[in-house]
Amino acid sequence: MDNVDIEGSDDNDLPSSSSQGRGRKYRPVVAHDDDRAVVEMSSIDLGSSSASPFPGRGNSLKKKVSTQPSMGADGRLPTHVSVNGPERESKLELFGFDSLVNILGLKSMTGEQIPTTSPRVGGDASATLGHPKTPGLKLGTMMGVFVPCLQNILGIIYYIRFSWIVGMGGIGQSLLVVIFCGSCTFLTSISLSAIATNGAMKGGGPYYLIGRALGPEVGVSIGLCFFLGNAIAGALYVLGAVETFLKAVPAAGLFRETVTKVNGTTVAQPISSPSLHDLQIYGIIVTIILCFIVFGGVKMINRVAPAFLIPVLLSIISIFIGIFSAGKDNPAPGFTGLSLHTIKENWGSDYQFTNDAGIPDPKGEVYWSFNALVGLFFPAVTGIMAGSNRSASLKDTQRSIPIGTLTATLLTSGLYLVTVIFFGALATREKLLTDRLLTASVAWPFPVIVQIGIILSTLGAALQSLTGAPRLLAAIANDDILPVLHYFKVPEGQEPHFATLFTAFICAGCVIIGNLDLITPTITMFFLLCYTGVNLSCFLLDLLDAPSWRPRWKFHHWSLSLLGAVLCIVIMFLISWSFTVVSLALASLIYYYVSIKGKAGDWGDGFKSAYFQLALRSLRSLGANQVHPKNWYPIPLVFCRPWGKLPENVPCHPKLADFANCMKKKGRGMSIFVSILDGDYIECAEEAKAACRQLSTYIEYKQCEGVAEIVVAPTMWEGFRSVVQVMGLGNLKPNIVVMRYPEIWRRENLTEIPATFVSIINDCIVANKAVVVVKGLDEWPNEYQRQFGTIDLYWIVRDGGLMLLLSQLLLTKESFESCKIQVFCIAEEDSDAEGLKADVKKFLYDLRLQAEVIVISMKSWNVQVEGENDSVEAFTAAQQRIASYLTGMRDRVKKEGGPLMADGKAVTVNEQQVEKFLYTTLKLNSTILRYSRMAAVVLVSLPPPPRNHPAAFYMEYMDLLVENVPRLLVVRGYQRDVVTLFT
Repeated sequence: MDNVDIEGSDDNDLPSSSSQGRGRKYRPVVAHDDDRAVVEMSSIDLGSSSASPFPGRGNSLKKKVSTQPSMGADGRLPTHVSVNGPERESKLELFGFDSLVNILGLKSMTGEQIPTTSPRVGGDASATLGHPKTPGLKLGTMMGVFVPCLQNILGIIYYIRFSWIVGMGGIGQSLLVVIFCGSCTFLTSISLSAIATNGAMKGGGPYYLIGRALGPEVGVSIGLCFFLGNAIAGALYVLGAVETFLKAVPAAGLFRETVTKVNGTTVAQPISSPSLHDLQIYGIIVTIILCFIVFGGVKMINRVAPAFLIPVLLSIISIFIGIFSAGKDNPAPGFTGLSLHTIKENWGSDYQFTNDAGIPDPKGEVYWSFNALVGLFFPAVTGIMAGSNRSASLKDTQRSIPIGTLTATLLTSGLYLVTVIFFGALATREKLLTDRLLTASVAWPFPVIVQIGIILSTLGAALQSLTGAPRLLAAIANDDILPVLHYFKVPEGQEPHFATLFTAFICAGCVIIGNLDLITPTITMFFLLCYTGVNLSCFLLDLLDAPSWRPRWKFHHWSLSLLGAVLCIVIMFLISWSFTVVSLALASLIYYYVSIKGKAGDWGDGFKSAYFQLALRSLRSLGANQVHPKNWYPIPLVFCRPWGKLPENVPCHPKLADFANCMKKKGRGMSIFVSILDGDYIECAEEAKAACRQLSTYIEYKQCEGVAEIVVAPTMWEGFRSVVQVMGLGNLKPNIVVMRYPEIWRRENLTEIPATFVSIINDCIVANKAVVVVKGLDEWPNEYQRQFGTIDLYWIVRDGGLMLLLSQLLLTKESFESCKIQVFCIAEEDSDAEGLKADVKKFLYDLRLQAEVIVISMKSWNVQVEGENDSVEAFTAAQQRIASYLTGMRDRVKKEGGPLMADGKAVTVNEQQVEKFLYTTLKLNSTILRYSRMAAVVLVSLPPPPRNHPAAFYMEYMDLLVENVPRLLVVRGYQRDVVTLFT
């Protein structure tokens, strides 16, 4: 078979993607004409000398293969040839996956919904392959990032307020303002570049980045604040365009202009500012027009947006030409030309009172300071997120966002620094403070160039704000974190019309305020909050340095991100501590609302990585040594379904979760809920995963802090033996096994339960785990069922104080807080009962436990049993069953020979010892019924299974011990103290 011409093959020459059988030849995925070829690995005959992969060893790769195999006489394919070639070409199917060069497999890692099927699970992988959808028009660095950022950064503040800032703060402090604000955005751009180059980005801009780094709660809270900032920024741009228009065409004003004098001095002409009502009326009209344009679609806006930048660049060029030419011939009043003397005069600050429109007025109510100038100027450096907002439309986000954003940031910051010096050297302070359109006055050849540039740039920025803000809101709504935002959800590819109306409503409300200087601090706070989130995201990810943190942008460090976040917070408080508190309170309120009402989502955020690393560090610090009794916490291993019949949709007995909560003080601690699935792991793996999800959901529903584990094993006791050996890490291994007492085994004739139960108890003893067996679980009270009476402890053997500790933990729950503890000590009749009582009281006092101590002396064995009638009947029935069991064992020995066998192993039966055990359990049961019949719960020591006794005998002992006791905890401690006398 000839080899394929990889470089020159056409699509029509490729075999069908639906071909079956081993040796299938996969259709190469062609994204572009330049990328045609990556592969038909299966078409190369490695056994042929002509198929050498090395250059110069033949021209096998230049020969065209016939894609139609020859047919037999009956029209069928030969048996030794598959549709796509010989059988030896299908070597990669050994691994159970498609060829490594299958680009669809790689695309699935980026989140695209592409169906893939592995041959291992019986699917036809070739059926899912095909040509990908032709991607739409993608933007590069220039038009996708640099131009939008430049257009958003260069706006109304530069044209209308920048000269005023130089006049009020002087050249020195104005330079400091620019450096201060520029450093903040520059550091934020570095953090943005690092996060944006750490993987593929979806819609949502900074919300997507922050949410995936700091979690959905932080992402939604900061994202909504950023949305409000963009919506209010639209009002800022609209008011800037309207004010410029009314300045250029005063006759368009419907109301009288405001006339003001500067510091009581006389000027050549009256200083006027547009009426507030004119700003409101024209602003609302412009907002409505822009809203209709936005409804036209984002494609039209993207086509028009570059045209808005040309007048901006021309206006800046005309401003600098006018600056260099001013003062040469007949300078205008207030202009001195570029002069060192003017620089000296304007170097210092001159803070003073102004009216609401910013015109200096000794009777004004607004006093300006450096902090206020920072708040006024900061919107002039915002807009660095414009490129990240268009991430879905970029060809290469990991290259375009860093280069475009940082270039625009550095270029505009440099422009601002140069402009401060030129404005300070060009005009007098009075001119800087009174001429609101100084940039138009100095422009060459006509001021109208700057005025047109201002109007077009602000309208373009407003369009982008009214376009970006709704999409940000729609992205938050589409993540389905907050149900209240479901009205703003839109399918992919459709326009967010409802979100656009909501954004226009907010914008119109801010336009009604009509005052630029009152709006800008609000925008500043929201943008600074967003920048703080970006910096903190990069700081956290860089500091944790998880394996997935591999940004392509290498020029970053966690200290720079931390400095940027601190700088953002400092600027917020410098501007206005009241606005800062309000914005932080709003973000905190949204965070709290999301955490309460929001839907849980795991985005692999940095906090989860921090928790993971903190857990690892804490686990290492705990070590593997024995935990001190003062630091001992119960970590119960809850055996969910060992026996007992439950509905299929109930993965755990409901009261087991309630009991697990009773073993924790104020909810602190962790429970591990384990269920064992009988079967083969390979066959039951998917069933086990589904059962684990169901059990986890049930634990969460029961509000129990714990984790769910499903173990697949051939038998229940083998599964439990695996769990008790390997479950947990270090000192975080479960230390108490909790399970239900098998009350139904005799009633349901489940003869396999005794051997399993005894095996589990023995495994717990060998593994040094405490055991708590709950009898009467169906009657266990929940948190709303208050209990009265006593909690009775029958303290027979030393258990490290576990039984005492469990009784105290029960008292911390609302259901048992009204109960009192009674400790029963069992002593032989010749014991010093009074001495034992005194010692136990002293011990409980040192343990800070309040309990009544009762000492009971048990009579000798040869005394006739004086128990309860029901207990005596149970005792007699147990004797009869044991005798019958022994008779059957002996009959089998006589018939088959060999030793006595039970549970698959040889046993030794001492009938006198069996009788003694029965009498012991009978006497203890009679004592419990005599003294604790009305107790809320009874705790008694768990006897270990006797060696070489049949499991059925041990179950007879246990059944007799728990007979007629409605609610009983059978407890066995382990070789560690869980309480201590010392502080």
